[in-house]
Amino acid sequence: MVSLQGFETSNSNPSSTGLAPSFPASLSITAVTNTTGNGNPLSVTASSSSSTSPTTLSRYENQKRRDWNTFGQYLCNHRPPLSLSRCSGAHVLEFLRYLDQFGKTKVHTPLCPFFGHPNPPAPCPCPLRQAWGSLDALIGRLRAAFEEHGGKPEANPFGARAVRLYLREVRDSQAKARGISYEKKKRKRPPQAPPSLPPSNINQNQ
Repeated sequence: MVSLQGFETSNSNPSSTGLAPSFPASLSITAVTNTTGNGNPLSVTASSSSSTSPTTLSRYENQKRRDWNTFGQYLCNHRPPLSLSRCSGAHVLEFLRYLDQFGKTKVHTPLCPFFGHPNPPAPCPCPLRQAWGSLDALIGRLRAAFEEHGGKPEANPFGARAVRLYLREVRDSQAKARGISYEKKKRKRPPQAPPSLPPSNINQNQ
């Protein structure tokens, strides 16, 4: 499960698209809301808060909340400023590409001698990227958080076709570059017992 805590505290390597990557660690999404065209409030704007309510959440819920906060901070630092009600699949792609600068997965270029090798024997200058599995899980959590915060499923930017195609492209390209198959393994079904035969009718008049 990908952790975005490192993204929240990093303020180096500004994006070439003019997006400010500074995410103060004290920021969290709380009370400020944006509103969609039909009046549904969407809690996306970050406000300063160092204290949180001591609620017990699962690991998934905690991670989903951190991811949602991080995306809200990204929107606050977007140039020009961007509200969630105007966020589209294209902006989600900008966010995913922005996260690549914090990636830790080596993705070999086609010119690299280790292209297609899952365990290269020596270091190489190929770039580090976010692993496909991390991005896929991240989008799943953000997609769920969007609807939990009042967004309609049909307007969910994290479920846009462009985002699905991008994730598929990242999966295929990383599979080739790293020599790793991302195909899902088929679950083995437990062997089924043969159906029991009904008891035969015994002639009692013998």
